Amino acid sequence: MFLRIVKDSFARQPRRKLLAAAALALGTAVATATLSITLDSGDRMAREFRSLGANLLVRPQADTLPLEIGGVDYRPVESGAYLPVADLGRLKTIFWRNNIIGFAPFLEAPVALRREESASAAGVELPRALLIGTWYRHEVTVPEGGGVFVTGVASTHPWWRVAGRWFDDAAQECVVGAALAQRTGISAGQVLELDAGGRSMRLTVTGILTTGGQEDEAVLAPLDLAQKLSNRSGQYRRLFVSALTKPEDVFSRRERASMTAAEYDLWYCSPYISSISHQIGERLSGVDVRPIRQIAEAEGQILTRVGGLMWLVTLAALLAAAIAVAATAGTTVLERACEIGLMKALGARRAMVGAFFLGEQWLLALVGGAAGYGAGLVLAHFAGQHIFGISPEIRLILLPVVLGVAALVTMLGSLLALRRITRLDPAPVLRGE
Repeated sequence: MFLRIVKDSFARQPRRKLLAAAALALGTAVATATLSITLDSGDRMAREFRSLGANLLVRPQADTLPLEIGGVDYRPVESGAYLPVADLGRLKTIFWRNNIIGFAPFLEAPVALRREESASAAGVELPRALLIGTWYRHEVTVPEGGGVFVTGVASTHPWWRVAGRWFDDAAQECVVGAALAQRTGISAGQVLELDAGGRSMRLTVTGILTTGGQEDEAVLAPLDLAQKLSNRSGQYRRLFVSALTKPEDVFSRRERASMTAAEYDLWYCSPYISSISHQIGERLSGVDVRPIRQIAEAEGQILTRVGGLMWLVTLAALLAAAIAVAATAGTTVLERACEIGLMKALGARRAMVGAFFLGEQWLLALVGGAAGYGAGLVLAHFAGQHIFGISPEIRLILLPVVLGVAALVTMLGSLLALRRITRLDPAPVLRGE
């Protein structure tokens, strides 16, 4: 009986039903698209933000204050605290190991420069400069059977540009900062002799580096070579880490001492920049791990605003769908007042009449929600291609969510009509009043 009544209702009012279904399909299509993009946008945008550079800086806890003039470190090579390179593989053993997408150690030392003009001629003395040892693409062995991880400034500083090519981490090569090269006449292909406290080394210039920072006035070489010149074998002074994180919120900024055990577990198992910093500090002894706030805060603000915009668009689309359903439901009640009055006169209770009406609406939600899910996947594909250059994944788990949202929107839009049905008095209706 129920199915026959619903079937007759759809057969007698196909245009109105199609209009309501179309409104639901439009609303759920926008919801499907925004949910699909939102679920992917966090990781996608976080990876895009990694082009801004590292967001964590690791230094020795016992480090001394730097003495820099014009970007050149004039401390004695032996001063300050240093950290062991051998421990860096432990970074890929923290809880959020897969969120660590790169790290690069740095070791600085002031050096005297001499440019070789030819094999027979004497070299040309150049101003003192800063030698920065680091990795470009270096293989790190991860303990506990983690395999090999390739990392370096190619991952942590992808915006650095080299005219020529980067040095080979295993070769006697270097790149020279653009400002230093312009000031001293250094060019790619030349050979530089570097001297630091009586220890000297000849390096071939493979490229000219432009960063916009102090590196433009420095010479960058493989970390192993900088360790030999500074007599700091197996050590580094600073470590830049690039990690995928979620935006900070009020909970992430709470003091750990004030957290309960359950709250601490939740914080520890969330990829906040503070929790990842804490986990790095657990793996590397004697370090001070601090977020690079300018980058971390900018990422968090943008991600939060984009997420808020997505939810606002979704709610607006669903509200418009609910209003359309309310309009069609109210018109349906007015047109079928005699039928409703007859059902009540024949003994049907209010709950049963309301169940018939809601059944029709939920069937409409099922049709509109399924159509909206399909249309939303297409919309998400085109939006993802234009925003991120890649379409989001198809998630079947969104189908029941979208159908549930369609049912909820339909019920909310039908509340006024349902209230009118339950209060309808059959006697005046059947008399034509």
